[in-house]
Amino acid sequence: MNNLFKIPYKQPGATRFAIVLAVLFYFAFPASAQEEVFVDRVFHSAIRSVEFHNAAKEQSLPLITLNSSDELSLRFDDLRQGGRSYAYTIEHCDMNWKSSGLSPIDYLEGFTEDRINDYTVSLNTMQGYMHYSLSLPNQVIKPKIDGNYVLKVYEEGYPERIMLTRRFYVMNPSVVIKPEVIASSQIARRKSNQKINITVEHPQLAIQNPYTDVRLVVRQNSRPDVEQMVDRPNQIRAGVLVYNDLRTLEFSGSNEFRKFDIRTLRLQSERVERIYKDSVNTVQLLPDQPYTASNYSYSFDENGDFFIRNQDGREPATDGDYAYVTFTLEGVPPSGSGSVYVVGKFNDYRLSSDNKLVYDAERSRYYGSMYLKQGLYDYQYVWAESDDPKKTDHTLFEGSFFETKNKYQAFLYYRHPGSRWDQLIGFQEFNN
Repeated sequence: MNNLFKIPYKQPGATRFAIVLAVLFYFAFPASAQEEVFVDRVFHSAIRSVEFHNAAKEQSLPLITLNSSDELSLRFDDLRQGGRSYAYTIEHCDMNWKSSGLSPIDYLEGFTEDRINDYTVSLNTMQGYMHYSLSLPNQVIKPKIDGNYVLKVYEEGYPERIMLTRRFYVMNPSVVIKPEVIASSQIARRKSNQKINITVEHPQLAIQNPYTDVRLVVRQNSRPDVEQMVDRPNQIRAGVLVYNDLRTLEFSGSNEFRKFDIRTLRLQSERVERIYKDSVNTVQLLPDQPYTASNYSYSFDENGDFFIRNQDGREPATDGDYAYVTFTLEGVPPSGSGSVYVVGKFNDYRLSSDNKLVYDAERSRYYGSMYLKQGLYDYQYVWAESDDPKKTDHTLFEGSFFETKNKYQAFLYYRHPGSRWDQLIGFQEFNN
C-alpha cells in the first residue's frame, strides 16, 4: 500500500458497530429518500477517468456471477493537490435502480463500508493527480444475493459527500437467453433500425405468472440512455418465454462511433490536427462533418468505450497525462432551440455544461473542449432540445443504418411471489 498519506484505521469492532447503526439508520430514514434513481455519475469535477468493469476484460459490463470468483475493478483519478481518504459502500437496488428497501444485513456479507487502500501518486505529468483502485467483492464487502447494486465512493467519515456512483450487477443464472437481430418490420425503418427478438428458456425454473413476475431489459452498447424494458412476453410455452412483439425492442441502428487517439502527446496521431504544450496540454482534433451519406460505410469502433493508454510512459494509470481536447463540428443547428453535446462512455453519456458545444454562427460550426486523460476514445454528437433536455437524438449528426455493428445486453429480472427483491436470473451480451 502506498503510504503517501496516513488514513486512520477503523478497528473491526467499530465497523461491526457501524453495521448496527446502518440498520437503525435505514429504518429511520425517510421513505422519499429511498425513491432516488441511482445512475453512473461523478459528483466532483476533480474526479476523472472513472473505469468500472469486470476485471476479466477491460471496459466490459460490471457484472459478476453470485458466489463465483468474478471480480469488479474500479479505477479513478483525483486531480486535487494532496491525498484524500475515500471510503465506499454498496446498496441493493430494484430493477428500476431505486433502493430495494432491504437492510444491509439482507444483502451484504462482512461490513457495510470500507476504505480504499490502493492509491498512487502520478509521475512525470504536467497534471498531478492521485490514482485510486479497488476490487470487489473482497474480504470486507461481498454481496450475498443477486440483483442490481450501486457502488458509492465518498470521503471517509462523510458518507453524504459522495464523489461517484456506479451501477453493477450480480447474477444468479437460472435461464438461457437466445437473441435474434433482424430488420424492422416497418418498411420506412428497415434500412435504419434493428429489431431484437428474445427467447428465454427456463426448464428448471417454475415461473408462476410470467405476466407479472418477469421483466426483460435490453440495452444497446451498455448505454443507459438507449434501453427498453418489456413488461410481459407475448408468447408463453412450456418452459419458454418469447419476446417478439413487433411494437417493442426496436432500436435505431445509429452509426459507428467517431474516435480519436491521444496515446501520445508528442506526435499527431489519428484525427489529431495539432498539439500545443504550455502550462497545460492542448489537443486540437480535426473538424468533424455530419454524416449525411445515404449508404452505410463500415469503420471500426469500440461501441462507445474508452481505454486509458500512454505511449509516452510505462504505466498509463499513473504516468498518463491530461490534455484539453478541442472538438469542432461543422454544420447548422437542425432546429432553432437546442444544443449539441459530445458523449461516450468516458462521460457516462451524460449531458452537462462540460461536454456542451458552443455554436459559432459566423463560421457555421460548433466547438468546445474537454479535459481528458491520454488514451483511445469513442464519441458521438447528440442533439438535445432546449425545452426538454431528456429529448435527445443521436442520429441527426451521425445517421442511422441497419448494418451498424452494435453490441446489445439483455437482462432478465424475476421477483418470486412473496420475495422482497428483484433477482437477476439471466444475462446475454450479443452483436448484430
